[in-house]
Amino acid sequence: MKIQLATTDTEIATCYPVMQQLRPHITEEEFLPRVREQQESGYLLAYIEDEGEVVAVAGFRLGLNLAWGRFLYVDDLVILAQRRSTGYGKQLLQWLHDYALEHACEQLHLDSGLQRKEAHRFYLREGMSKASYHFVDTLGSP
Repeated sequence: MKIQLATTDTEIATCYPVMQQLRPHITEEEFLPRVREQQESGYLLAYIEDEGEVVAVAGFRLGLNLAWGRFLYVDDLVILAQRRSTGYGKQLLQWLHDYALEHACEQLHLDSGLQRKEAHRFYLREGMSKASYHFVDTLGSP
């Protein structure tokens, strides 16, 4: 088992079945071009492969702002449904934590949908804390 960054088209494409579980609105045809476009602004895609199967994926970026200083922001974090509660999430979150430290980040951030209560319990168990509310205005909607 190893954690690595997806850099080739093939590596990125192999992450789709896992990512699709978190982002079902993105089709397989849209996935690679979307990741490539996001990479232009710093998006990185890490994955765990175990016995030739991608079992966990994290999309993230490094940033700098006034509120947090240098930070790592996790856009996407998902474990293959049938492989949850087997330690992959813990390993991937620890890898992200270590990556943030290696890149002189002061904080690691992520947002999680209100309905994802199991994920929230996991994040709290792993030492993260609830720090804010996230508000959204869906533009173009009535």
